[in-house]
Amino acid sequence: MWQQIEIYVKSDETEALEQKLLGAGAISISYLDAKDQPIFAKEPGDMILWQSMVVLSLFEGSTDLTCLLRDLSSDPSIVNADNLKISMIQDQNWQTKWMDDFEPLKFGNNLWICPSWHSPPDPLATNIILDPGLAFGSGTHITTSLCLRWLDQYATRGSKVIDYGCGSGVLAIAAALLGAETVHAVDHDQQAISATSANSLRNAIAKNTIKTYLPTAMPKVKADILLANILAQPLIDLAENFSKKLKPEGRIVLSGFLENQLEPITKLYNRWFIMDNPTIEKEWVLLTGTRRL
Repeated sequence: MWQQIEIYVKSDETEALEQKLLGAGAISISYLDAKDQPIFAKEPGDMILWQSMVVLSLFEGSTDLTCLLRDLSSDPSIVNADNLKISMIQDQNWQTKWMDDFEPLKFGNNLWICPSWHSPPDPLATNIILDPGLAFGSGTHITTSLCLRWLDQYATRGSKVIDYGCGSGVLAIAAALLGAETVHAVDHDQQAISATSANSLRNAIAKNTIKTYLPTAMPKVKADILLANILAQPLIDLAENFSKKLKPEGRIVLSGFLENQLEPITKLYNRWFIMDNPTIEKEWVLLTGTRRL
């Protein structure tokens, strides 16, 4: 039996909290996103944390937490100091426990994401076999789901596609399995490049269909579709660059930002694109458009 304390804290307070928990006998400390906020590393190797975090600390069942809980309840840096959640957890296989959170997911009419340890529910559908690893993009986030549903609805067969901010490669693989001729998968994070390549192999994508690059190594191409599921600021910074990577009447698909960020992004992209009405789901936005002639 184990004891787990769930603590809500701002990211700049995590180091001091971690030292306090370790000093009290914590044998494991995990960090989760408290507000469903994707992150974007501007440069390779950047270490970016969410603004608000959930810290899960695990203690042996016999550990006396009385003094620690008294200390935490008076700590002004802890958001839920007066309502700390303490759980008793049974012994289990911790190496595989995280896998329980990933089940097969359906997007649109015929597109599924299946974790590599699950069998596809519909073997005749378009199935993406995915090992989420540490890269963003398992299909569980709303913005990834919005992009996948768009891909399922719109024909990609024979298209040249750019997936900018490829993460685990889920969008690149979906485009390839749906018939794209070539997919250029781009990310600042070398780990994402590796995850995309590994997941491409797992899905038996034909050699050279998905090509991976760091941004500085990406060749000059003109695509039919550009997907960018990143954040508002990089979408703004990259707008003109994106416009140069699409053919006339090429399609752009933007996500990763919130409804309150929609207006300036739409206004900016209108310079180069005829923008469609946005799709909004729980404050997250999918914005698409067509490259002007």
